[in-house]
Amino acid sequence: MILEENWQPKVKHNQVRKAISPEKANRYMQKQIISLWQQLNKKILIACFISLGLLTVGCGSSEKSAEAQSQGSNQRRDSKIPVDVAVAKTGVLRQQPEYTGTTVPFRSVSLRSQAEGRLLALNVDVGDATKQGQVIAQLDDALLRTALNQAEAELASLKSEVARAKNQVSNARAEAERLRLVVVQAQADSQRQQKLVKEGAIAQQVAEQALTEARTAAQALRAAQERVDTEQQAVAAAQGRVVAQQAAVAQAQERRSYSRIVSPINGVVTAKVTEPGNLLRPGDEILRIGDFSRAKVLLQVSEKELAKIRPGQSVQVRLDAIPNQAYTGQVARISPAADAVARLIPVEVEIPNVDGKIGSGLLARVNFEIPTQARVVVPETALGGVGEQGSRGAGEQGSRGASKIQNSQGTVFVVTEGQQGATVQARNVTLGNRADGKVEILSGLQPGEQFVARSGKPLKDGTAVRLSILSEKPRSQGGRGQ
Repeated sequence: MILEENWQPKVKHNQVRKAISPEKANRYMQKQIISLWQQLNKKILIACFISLGLLTVGCGSSEKSAEAQSQGSNQRRDSKIPVDVAVAKTGVLRQQPEYTGTTVPFRSVSLRSQAEGRLLALNVDVGDATKQGQVIAQLDDALLRTALNQAEAELASLKSEVARAKNQVSNARAEAERLRLVVVQAQADSQRQQKLVKEGAIAQQVAEQALTEARTAAQALRAAQERVDTEQQAVAAAQGRVVAQQAAVAQAQERRSYSRIVSPINGVVTAKVTEPGNLLRPGDEILRIGDFSRAKVLLQVSEKELAKIRPGQSVQVRLDAIPNQAYTGQVARISPAADAVARLIPVEVEIPNVDGKIGSGLLARVNFEIPTQARVVVPETALGGVGEQGSRGAGEQGSRGASKIQNSQGTVFVVTEGQQGATVQARNVTLGNRADGKVEILSGLQPGEQFVARSGKPLKDGTAVRLSILSEKPRSQGGRGQ
């Protein structure tokens, strides 16, 4: 504000009319000047504050403008999405699906009684080792021994009968031989008498009598020969009875041997079913013995894996009971019948048990080694919809990518470098097997091509990207991307 030079203090009319002394006039003028000066200072101070405020606002606007310009520059610089880039390579993807099973003995025998009797002794208990042929139990054999004695006595009687029949045959043969000689003599006498009759030396009646005697002797000879045949048949019948009784004796001896129960295999007693003193009948179980020279693992595999498993295939087996040791076994048998409800196929795997540590009923984890052909292998994070950011990978939509993967189709973003920098191109690929976080690419990606292995943000076809320091470049370009 500017102070006018011709400013004059205002005086009321009544004051002008009155006479004013010089001293009062001076004091009055001083008060007016001081009041005017104070008002002037206030207005100047307000003007200064207003100017300072305008200056502050102007500076703030400048700083915001500079900051906006800086942010715009950074945004233009960060508009390229940082990605990890890898080079497609071929490799062999080994699938090792793991199944759980239960260990059982290589062979398991249920030892049962084959005869009736009271169990007198049981020489082994659960956990004891047995040898083939070892006597492990004894039955009361009193009744069996009596039956054997009776059979042996009957056999002796039948043998005596055979001897008598053979003696009758000998007598019949002797009588037949005597009668044969009589027939020969009678025939000779008859022929001689016939000659004498022709010569007229004797009467015809004498010749006829000699002929009759010869015929009678021949009939007696035939009867004796028939008797010999009959006696021989009696001998054969007696011998047959002897053979049958010998079989009965052998059977009685076998039944008596059943009173001594022996181990049929080398193994370990896994269960004891009865105790000494119990009465056993044929078929009653006594013990169970397992052969642990080798062990078997019983498991069930999915029908989808059946085509990848074959008898003789190598497997890796780990037992929770023996955590620091792995066993190499092989597939022994694959059942032809699957579970109609669970759709699982029983499989038997054999593993060595040299040290005898493997018992029955242990939890086993079986890994099937399924080698595949050499193909392009990429990490699963490179597939559209299978990344680390919110279950999304380098692709744009998670659920859609997962659907493609289930249908053996996926999306891989291939990196193309040009004058404006690196961009990505979405490419459909056919997927193969998966293992250890990797997946086979059956078609759509060639070895040596660069692809996005991992992206912090969703990508689209043509998106500009910036290669991270972890990115890999083809060998021809050397080094790593920046």
